[in-house]
Amino acid sequence: MNALIEPADREPDTSARPSPVRELLLVVGLFLVYKLGRQVAGGHVDEAYRNADHVWDFERWAHLPDEGSVQRAVLHSDSLVHIANTYYATVHFPAIVLFLAWLYWRRPRHYVWTRRVLTALTGAALVLHLLVPLAPPRMLAEAHLVDTGQRFGPTVYAAAPAKDTLANQFAAMPSLHFGWALMIAIGLIAATRSRYRWLWLLHPLITLLVIVATANHYWLDSIVAAVLLAAALVCIKLPAPKVASTPEEPPAPATAPVAPAPPDEAGAVPVSVRVPRPSADGARPEPVRALADHGGCR
Repeated sequence: MNALIEPADREPDTSARPSPVRELLLVVGLFLVYKLGRQVAGGHVDEAYRNADHVWDFERWAHLPDEGSVQRAVLHSDSLVHIANTYYATVHFPAIVLFLAWLYWRRPRHYVWTRRVLTALTGAALVLHLLVPLAPPRMLAEAHLVDTGQRFGPTVYAAAPAKDTLANQFAAMPSLHFGWALMIAIGLIAATRSRYRWLWLLHPLITLLVIVATANHYWLDSIVAAVLLAAALVCIKLPAPKVASTPEEPPAPATAPVAPAPPDEAGAVPVSVRVPRPSADGARPEPVRALADHGGCR
């Protein structure tokens, strides 16, 4: 784990770290708005099933892989199905919280960038949830897929989708499970310098297989999430690091004139050595040293 998050520098740039209270209120507020928006988007049952038929037909026309092939590979093992359901139910939200907390503390500049990207991605996803309600493949009879959460557990959804008060089950497009997981990998790769940091791409890859195997999302849900994330990354750039300005060196103090030395015990007075100016013809005379006392020259 330490090898995957080897720091790019030893000390974080705390000047880029925003106020923790403001950030907490902002993140919680955005999450509540998103949850409320998902609830508002619920209730379009007939439209959600019609859109599901369109998505399924489009995927077959585009020759995308069959979601059933991934699920059948997982259904060979009850333990593997249970692991997939647990991963879907428990990793998604805690992973994004830990990711943002680590960035806030160790990489404030990357945290600000990531928070902006995630806000744009989640906002765009909410708009699509409102405009394109979509039933997941586990509800589509034509797909012939198993609701692994209800059959094997654990699950985060109610058995009756239309009466689910905790989540909008008709908000499959796009998949924020995959979009957030992909941003976690991109953010950690950008914020660290470990040679093993590219292994973080395993997180979105595993997430993609899990959301398809559990029949909670279509392939197209993840493709749309990746496109929205790419657009957000193009529009929102990583802030440049602040360059500390070097103060100008103060001018050197003027040299104070040297006072003549007092006479020594013998009464001799040292005479300051002066270098005569060059003569008009450019010749530089030799310096003259003199030593005077009360009795004349010695």
